[in-house]
Amino acid sequence: MLEKSAESPTTVPNGSGATGPGAHGPARENTPPTDTERGLAEVLAGVLRVDRVPVDSNFFDALGANSLVMAQFCARVRKRPDLPSVSIKDIYRHRTIRLLAAALATAGNGTGTGVAPAPVLVDPPAPAPSRAAPPVGTPQYVLCGTLQFLLFLGYSFLVSLLVAQGYAWISAGANAADVYVRSVVFGGAGFVGMCAFPVAAKWILVGRWKESEFPVWSLAYLRFWTVKVLLHANPMVLFVGNPLYVLYLRALGARIGAGVTILSRSVPVCTDLLTVGAGTVIRKESFLLCYRAHAGRIETGPVTLGRNVFIGEKTVLDIATSMGDGAQLGHASSLHSGQSVPGGQRWHGSPAQRTELDYVRVPPARCGTLRRFGFGLATVGQLFLLSVPLAVGGLYMLSTEVPALNDRLAPGAAGLGASRLYVHALVISCVLFFGFVVVGAVALFTVPRLLNLFVEPGRVYPLYGLQYSAHRAIARITNVKFFTWLFGDSSYIVPYLRGLGYDLSRVEQTGSNFGTEVQHETPYLCSVGSGTMVADGLSIVNADFSSTSFRISRASIGRHNFLGNNIAYPSGARTGDDCLLATKVMVPLDGEVRKGVGLLGSPCFEIPRSVERDSRFDHLRTGAELRRNLAAKNRWNIRSMVLFLLVRWFFFFVLTVLALADVELYGSFGHAAIAAFLVATLAFTPLYFVLVERAIVAFRGLRPRLCSIYDPYFWWHERLWKVPDEYLDVFNGTPFKNVIWRLLGVRLGSRVFDDGCYLTERMLTTIGNDCTLNAGSKIQCHSQEDGTFKSDRSTLGNGCTLGVGSHVHYGVAMGDGSVLAPDSFLMKGEEVPRNARWGGNPATEMSDAARPAATDPAAAASAERD
Repeated sequence: MLEKSAESPTTVPNGSGATGPGAHGPARENTPPTDTERGLAEVLAGVLRVDRVPVDSNFFDALGANSLVMAQFCARVRKRPDLPSVSIKDIYRHRTIRLLAAALATAGNGTGTGVAPAPVLVDPPAPAPSRAAPPVGTPQYVLCGTLQFLLFLGYSFLVSLLVAQGYAWISAGANAADVYVRSVVFGGAGFVGMCAFPVAAKWILVGRWKESEFPVWSLAYLRFWTVKVLLHANPMVLFVGNPLYVLYLRALGARIGAGVTILSRSVPVCTDLLTVGAGTVIRKESFLLCYRAHAGRIETGPVTLGRNVFIGEKTVLDIATSMGDGAQLGHASSLHSGQSVPGGQRWHGSPAQRTELDYVRVPPARCGTLRRFGFGLATVGQLFLLSVPLAVGGLYMLSTEVPALNDRLAPGAAGLGASRLYVHALVISCVLFFGFVVVGAVALFTVPRLLNLFVEPGRVYPLYGLQYSAHRAIARITNVKFFTWLFGDSSYIVPYLRGLGYDLSRVEQTGSNFGTEVQHETPYLCSVGSGTMVADGLSIVNADFSSTSFRISRASIGRHNFLGNNIAYPSGARTGDDCLLATKVMVPLDGEVRKGVGLLGSPCFEIPRSVERDSRFDHLRTGAELRRNLAAKNRWNIRSMVLFLLVRWFFFFVLTVLALADVELYGSFGHAAIAAFLVATLAFTPLYFVLVERAIVAFRGLRPRLCSIYDPYFWWHERLWKVPDEYLDVFNGTPFKNVIWRLLGVRLGSRVFDDGCYLTERMLTTIGNDCTLNAGSKIQCHSQEDGTFKSDRSTLGNGCTLGVGSHVHYGVAMGDGSVLAPDSFLMKGEEVPRNARWGGNPATEMSDAARPAATDPAAAASAERD
């Protein structure tokens, strides 16, 4: 997401992050070139396919290079033993051969900052690299998958037995009041059991988590996976942001102090290794897992947070990290293993480094233990007296009051081969599915507006009160993914967001103003300027939290901006008009307002706003040509939206048929029929959506492409993004996910461990044997940049590891045994050498990385086996 339209900046950041002159002007014009300058110029000339490159010419303005070209330049330089290593960050900081060579020489002599310094690791020291160990064999891999499936069967059988007995007891109620009471009793007992069972399983199977490591696909891993799946399936996850969730983590062994506020839905697994001091705030989309997967092994380790710590949004804390009392970690930041933030200090970046910026921007309020206890008690009352009884006994009470529906649900109403069964399923599925769409849309545009009357912008409110409840309800209702997925990547996302409450000014319609993943704290304080385009993964952070209070405020994005993927955009951001915000960038909250520049990295630094390549499709985005193209894209997008609805409805229809057939079979097979329904649903779901996706591409593969967003190819490619894929998370950490990836077209090796990676273009992705993909990682084989679409292949060699929350862009090649650290952004076109360890945002080679003897044998053994 780096090449965009606008002029390049006249200043660039120096090593400390400030701006200064010298990036564009000539330096030492009459000085003969040094050996390093000649070597760098020779490599760049080869990449640009020209005879010679002046050492004082700007890479971007004068030579017309872009980030992809310069990534190839860096890769070739690293292969030259006579030249110092160069990173993409060095390129942007020193934009001529002469300036770059001088900076490299200064850094090499230790006489200056030169290239960007690596962040300093402080006590405790980084842990030693994992022991070298060959990956497990295929028999153990298959055995683990078999046992995982058997555990699911056993769990399904247990659930079906309890559901059958409970429903039989509820249906024996004499009247509606009796049914309600029975629903309260059974539903409450069932809810408590579902919450307590994972806690008991954790203490029985594991006991207390300790610092350790064990290979994936082993019996130790099977215990780990069982506990992890049960924790993720626990309904207590729904109570994130509630004091009840803190009590739940304490029951699992976490040491959590009083007054802690946790807003992240990422559940810690090794909870005994988590320590959180009193008054700490953990914002949403933060990872504190207390484990990581590395080179085919699970490594567990502590995460220690002191009192009154602040953890920002979209952050990652690796194992063996700690923060002292009063410390802060900003948005879009990470602590790598071994990093520790001293008490009272503020850090940000990936990996984090010292800053003076204060991220706690809301004063405290009165919020004592009594208020927290009352909020938790009210939640329990609402849950046990309303939500659970309605969910458990609602269908029965509805069927008794609606005779037509009762006839359709009655056992023996139709045989399995009778057409009446499918007619009933058709009617029920249409009423429920399309009723949800209509009623959900009406509620979406009305209920939050009423709740918004209780929350005043700019006013400080205590947590766990009426305003807090209203704010949380607004966020939950208006962030329903179904509708943004339906309308995203089309012109119709604009009226949808306006209906939610966004201030979009005068919209310059492009047909791709927003992607399918846009979220916010409150939609009524989101402003987006005219001509701005937003890719996927934008999170508008327009609410500030302390351990006792919160406040909502307006977040404004300027005009003619382009926002890449996976960005947290806070209120008070110091960006104005005509800015490019690159993928995973840390949006600045201090300094002058940036205008007419690009921002990349965490912490961010300035890059050119545009390169020559972006203008090639400009003629398609103006005048009559734009009107014709936009009309054609709208017609195509409407068909894609209809297909989106029909695909989901038909899936729901098939499940309804299976459910009605299950009712028919219940009299003969009892609770075994319910278990069979759960297993059939699990098997049918991936097969159905795989078939849909492969049918859209006519059972052919994708190929790399560079085109305008008004090219019919792009519209067809967009349609692939509307195929549901949330079902994949169910298969994380199992061999079955590898089977699904292969069915979707991924060139996937043997024994890959995928703990929650997401692949946007499956058919352009190649992953070697025994790779390790951590939770929250992503391989994105495309970019959609100010009206230009580009896709290319990305390849991971044997034994590679992607850290938690890492992001790999398109055109990337990672050599065998290489490692990408947590929360890192590997930019497009990068080539990571064999057995190297890269990290940071943007990712570069990490000087403190031990050469992975741990991963090289894995890659070698894998190559020998396969």
